[in-house]
Amino acid sequence: MTGRVRLVGQVAVPFVWFGMVAAISLLEAPLKFQAPGITTALGLGIGRLVFGALNAAEFVLLVLLTLALAGAAVGRLRRWLTGGLWALLAVQALVLRPLLDERAQVIIDGGVPPASSLHLLYIVLEGAKLVLLPVLGVSLLLRAARD
Repeated sequence: MTGRVRLVGQVAVPFVWFGMVAAISLLEAPLKFQAPGITTALGLGIGRLVFGALNAAEFVLLVLLTLALAGAAVGRLRRWLTGGLWALLAVQALVLRPLLDERAQVIIDGGVPPASSLHLLYIVLEGAKLVLLPVLGVSLLLRAARD
């Protein structure tokens, strides 16, 4: 990977990823339930598709970011932040989202699932990504400007 491509990947990916998470989690997710004719079941069905696609795109971006950082002298903090993003995304996509999908399916089928704090935990992890991504992006941008 050339230095220029690596640098663009290091700096652009965290900000593109931040924008995607912010647009979906802060705008699309709550607004879809306000659209005329949207039922809870329909909104949950849409949400399952959207968040599944978002998680897939996030994994692609995280792999690209990891490749851009591989072999680069970016420092321990930036590597820890990237590792933290791997952990957050793994928990969200591989643990929480499947459990939330099951709960959504119960509602879509007309049932009422038992009380759970899974959705709140997912939201907290989304918030953590919305903090970590710009911190990492700005940190990498400042490092690039310094070099």
